[in-house]
Amino acid sequence: MRIGLLAAVLALTACTAAEPDPVEPDPAEQETSTVGFTNPVVDRDFPDPAVIEADGGYYAYATNSRLGNVPVMTSPDLVTWEPAGDAMPVLAPWVTGGRTWAPEIAVHAPDRYVLYYTALGTASGRQCVGVAVASSPSGPFVDESAEPLICQADEGGSIDASPFTDADGARYLLWKNDGNAVGVDTWLYAQPLSPDGLSLVDSPVRLMKQDQPWEGNLVEAPFLWLRDGTYYLFYSANAYDTAAYAVGYAVCEGPLGPCSKPSEEPVLASTEDAAGPGHCVLVEKDGRTWMVHHAWPPESVGSALPGRTMWLTEVTWSDGVPVLDGPRASVDVVP
Repeated sequence: MRIGLLAAVLALTACTAAEPDPVEPDPAEQETSTVGFTNPVVDRDFPDPAVIEADGGYYAYATNSRLGNVPVMTSPDLVTWEPAGDAMPVLAPWVTGGRTWAPEIAVHAPDRYVLYYTALGTASGRQCVGVAVASSPSGPFVDESAEPLICQADEGGSIDASPFTDADGARYLLWKNDGNAVGVDTWLYAQPLSPDGLSLVDSPVRLMKQDQPWEGNLVEAPFLWLRDGTYYLFYSANAYDTAAYAVGYAVCEGPLGPCSKPSEEPVLASTEDAAGPGHCVLVEKDGRTWMVHHAWPPESVGSALPGRTMWLTEVTWSDGVPVLDGPRASVDVVP
């Protein structure tokens, strides 16, 4: 009996010793790590940015600077960017250099890219819109035209051209007459493009102008986005070199309108992190929509250094309404 009892006690002790003591969880391990990024994603002067997806990555283009007539940068992820030279080192015969603005790209094929850009027309003395072609997204883009594609000299000139491809493949171009340069109204225009993107067809249509207090004396920088059958026309308004510059939107029945403004306030405006956000394009990545735009550091609005830097702000949708929480210097999610 004693031997049997002793054996049972030893067996129970062995089983108990074999079980490890409970380990208290490490509070640091319980916390969910936050993965995100910091704005601006390009912290030098890179105004009027436009981004396309190509060659397995992303290409960004901007208004002229020390980087070239059409500075271009590349990124694998929309966050980390590297300079990639001048996408248009030689300007067209109709252009006087030094004022090459707001380039945007239409992708026609892996070896065909069409650039729409603003430049100073020698003959008119006004900013006009040109078109150039390249076989690579990094260029060189070539425009051998003797005249610009659009130049509404009697309306102050033409700037901020933005291509749009509809769901059926039809192509359109949107732009702004530079009315604030001569003290007249600014209109956002749209017109069909030829299939090759090199010429306009039919007649231009006026979509909208400045008519809300926050817009000041102008609207500009149109960008059309199709989502769930609805055409969203994003645009910038007010003076670009002030904190009042901001992004608004209209809803259109089609690329040629008519368009209406659902809100009397901008959807993206100055914050404590960034001032005067504007001139945007939208990019879709991994199920998220991102607005690429420029903005000033709040303490140096209008200053040449560092100038207008490039930012990412996520766009979410609430019952068909675009919602942007930004611009923010710290963003909790990555594109």
